[in-house]
Amino acid sequence: MINCIGLDISKKLIAVHIPINKTNIEIENSLKGIKVLYSKLNKLYKKSINDLVYIFEPTGNYSFTLTKFCNEKNIKCFMINPKQFSNFSKALGQRNKTDLIDAQVLSQAIHLAKEGEIKVPYIDTIVEELKELISYYKFTSKNTSKLISQLESIIVKNGSKYMINDLKKSIKVSKDKELEILSKIKNIINSDDKLLRGYNNIKTITGIGEIGAIVLLHLFIKYPDANQRQIISLAGLNPIEKTSGTSIHKKTKISKAGSKVYRGSLFLGVLTAIRFDDNFRIFFERLKANGKHTTAAQIAVMRKMIIIAHSLYKNNKQYDKEFYKKACGYDKE
Repeated sequence: MINCIGLDISKKLIAVHIPINKTNIEIENSLKGIKVLYSKLNKLYKKSINDLVYIFEPTGNYSFTLTKFCNEKNIKCFMINPKQFSNFSKALGQRNKTDLIDAQVLSQAIHLAKEGEIKVPYIDTIVEELKELISYYKFTSKNTSKLISQLESIIVKNGSKYMINDLKKSIKVSKDKELEILSKIKNIINSDDKLLRGYNNIKTITGIGEIGAIVLLHLFIKYPDANQRQIISLAGLNPIEKTSGTSIHKKTKISKAGSKVYRGSLFLGVLTAIRFDDNFRIFFERLKANGKHTTAAQIAVMRKMIIIAHSLYKNNKQYDKEFYKKACGYDKE
C-alpha cells in the first residue's frame, strides 16, 4: 500500500496522494507536471522507485499523457474501471467527494486488481493515430452536414446570394478536408500488410464500406485479445435488462457504453445489408416475424455484422455469402 500512488485525473489538474508521507498534492495535467511529480517521488522513494504502482481511472485524452509517460519510464499501473472505483469508494463509506479524497481512495484500491492488471501500459502508436484521425474525420463530416443544412434552409427562403455562395465554398473546403483525412487513414493502413489484409477482408461484407471497415479495424486492433462478446460490448451493442422484483420491468436496451463511432458508422450499412444480402435479410425478417421491433432487429443485424467482421479479421478470410448461408441454415429457406 505504501508504494501505491493514487492519481485522480481531470482536464487541467491531477490530484495525487503519496502514501509514504501521507501527502496530498495537485500537479498540472501536462508532461511538465508529470515529470515534476516523478522527480519528487524519486527523492522520496529512492531505491524503491521501481516498485511504485500508479493507480488511476483511464479518462481517454485526459489520461493519455500520464499513460504514455508510464510506458516510457516503465512504471507499473493499475488502470481501474470507473464503475469499479465508484463502488469501492461507496464500500469504504466515503461520502465526501473531492479530487484529493478520490486520489487517496485510489491509492487503496490495489486490492481490486486482478492478475495481469498491474502492468506497464502499452501504447500502440498506430491505434492512437487512427483514433485521432477517425475522430477528426467524424468532426469534419458533421461540420459538412451542418453547412449543407444551413445552405438548404437559405436556398428554400431564397435568401442572401452572398451567404449561398460562401456556404458552397465552405462545403467544398470541408469535403476536401474529409477526403484528405481519409487519404491519410488509408496511407497508414496501406503501409502495414496485416492492417491492409484485415481492412480488405472486413470490406467484403455486404453493407460495410470504407468508413465502416476503418472503424471496425480500429476496434479490432485496439482490443486484440477481446472475444466476440467483449467486442460487441466495446461497441456498446450488448443488451441490458433492468428488472427488480415485481415493480420494475423495463424494456431491454443496448448499453451504448462503447464508442458511438462504431454504431453510427454502421447503421446505414445495416440497411444495405438487409436489402442486398440474403443472409442478413432472412435473419432480419425472422426477428421481425418473432415480434422484434424494427430498430431492435436492425441492431441485431449490426451485431451479427460485427461478429462476422471480427471472425474474418481474426482468421484472415473474406466474406463468403454461400458459406454463411449454409452455416446458418438459410439455404433451406
